[in-house]
Amino acid sequence: MLIKQVPLSGVITTNGYFYIDEQSRHGLLIDAAAEPEVLAQIIKENDWVIEKILLTHGHFDHIGAVAQLHRQLGVPYYIYEVGKEMLRRPEFNLSAFMGDEIVLDGAQSLADGEVVAIETQPKMALKVIHVPGHTPDSAVFYDADNKVAFVGDTIFKGSVGATHFPLGDEAALKRSIKEKIMSLPEDTILYSGHSEPTTVANERDNPFLISV
Repeated sequence: MLIKQVPLSGVITTNGYFYIDEQSRHGLLIDAAAEPEVLAQIIKENDWVIEKILLTHGHFDHIGAVAQLHRQLGVPYYIYEVGKEMLRRPEFNLSAFMGDEIVLDGAQSLADGEVVAIETQPKMALKVIHVPGHTPDSAVFYDADNKVAFVGDTIFKGSVGATHFPLGDEAALKRSIKEKIMSLPEDTILYSGHSEPTTVANERDNPFLISV
């Protein structure tokens, strides 16, 4: 298994991730945030085959490269089921406030508990865990065998996701973190949208979670 973190510069810098089976060179792209040319060049240089694009949630800074890569690579993109409405509505994905509206109308739905596996290596698989709070559609993609979780903007190293945007819910975020993320094994590596990797154990001391 190979995980490659790629900082992608748009209005803000957001981490995109490649989740790759090194033997077959097939894999998934998680959060095609921005800079589609950069992502396409990485794929080409490594001779990777991206089977699907997974989105942790529908905010503009996580979806900016989706349309171009969807066309260029011919691969489907997926979001937690209620996120399809966020992708369609710029006021919900926040692109309406950034001067360049994003409207995506071709997403496939993911359900809580669903497993997305790499077709050439089914043992490499990510379980969808619904973690509402930062957004209603926020999801974690969890590989139990390798103890890694792609957590989007739900939790960061030493911080947590914002809830002051439209559709944010602070109480729901706290429940999601406590019940869904902090219940994972202590050595699970957490790959977030806007920080360095951390672990469940490290975030026991997260100052934003004292009241959780």
